[in-house]
Amino acid sequence: MRGALLLASVVMSANGGTGAAASGVGKMDTSAREPETSVCGFIREPLAFWLFRRAAGTADAGRVAGIRDIECLTFKAGDGRLLGGYRLRAASPRGYLLVAPGNAMLADQIMGEFQYFRDRGFDVYIYDYRGYGLSGGRSRLITIISDYREIITYLNAQPYQRHALYGMSMGGVILLNAAGESGDYSSLVIDSSPSRISPLGCPERYDPVNHLPADSSRIKIIAGGRDRVVRPEEMRELLLAAKFRGAQVVQRAEFAHPFQDATTEIHRRRMQDVVDFIAR
Repeated sequence: MRGALLLASVVMSANGGTGAAASGVGKMDTSAREPETSVCGFIREPLAFWLFRRAAGTADAGRVAGIRDIECLTFKAGDGRLLGGYRLRAASPRGYLLVAPGNAMLADQIMGEFQYFRDRGFDVYIYDYRGYGLSGGRSRLITIISDYREIITYLNAQPYQRHALYGMSMGGVILLNAAGESGDYSSLVIDSSPSRISPLGCPERYDPVNHLPADSSRIKIIAGGRDRVVRPEEMRELLLAAKFRGAQVVQRAEFAHPFQDATTEIHRRRMQDVVDFIAR
C-alpha cells in the first residue's frame, strides 16, 4: 500500500489532459498501438490511477459554459478509444498549444486559465486522460504516452506554423516520453516534473531525463522552490542535464507545484514564463 501511495503522490501527481482533433474525430494507424497494460506494477499503477481519478471527479460542462470560443472535441485513438476534451479557438491561429496537465484534474477545470494563450494566437487543446472525465479506456502510463504520440502527429499534420507543448508534473513525464527525443515540436515546456520515475517501480526507459534530446534548445524547464509534490531535489538531475544540452532552465523560489502557487500573481508569473517561451 505504501508503495502504491508513493507512486500516486509523485509519478501520478497533479492533474490530467489529452489533445486532439479540430472539430471531429482523429483517426490513427493501429499497427503499433500499445495495449492497456501496467508497466509500473500490476497493483501499484492501477491503484495510483484509481486514486487520482477519484480526486479529479466527474466532468462538468458547466465549468466551461462561459468561456469564449471554446468547443468540445473527440479524438479517436489507435485502439479505438475515444478521448474527450476541449479546444480554445484563436481568431487567427499561428500555432497550437497542447497541454498535458498532471494526473488529478480534468480539462474543464483548467480551460479558463489558458484563454491568454488563445489571445496570443494559439489554438489550445486540453483533453482528459483515458479513463478520466470525457475519455474512455483504462488509465495506464504506456497507453497515455501512445495517445500523446498520436495526438501530436495529428496536430502536426494540420496547417499550424508553430507546434507548442506544455506538460505539468505528470504531463511533463508524458510529453518527454511521447516527443522529447523526436523533436516534433517548435517548443516544449516541462513544468515541475521529476527527473526519474524508475525509483517508483517504473522501467528506466520511462525516466524523463532519458528523453532529453542532444540539442534541447527548444525546451524550457520550470522548477519551484516551494514545490512539495515534486521537490527540487527530485528535479535536479533533469535540470542539470537540460541546461547542459542548451535548454532554458527557470528556477523560481516562490513557485510551488502548478496550480498550487500561493497567490494569483505568482500563478500569472508562471503562465507568463510559459507563453514568453512558446510565443518567441
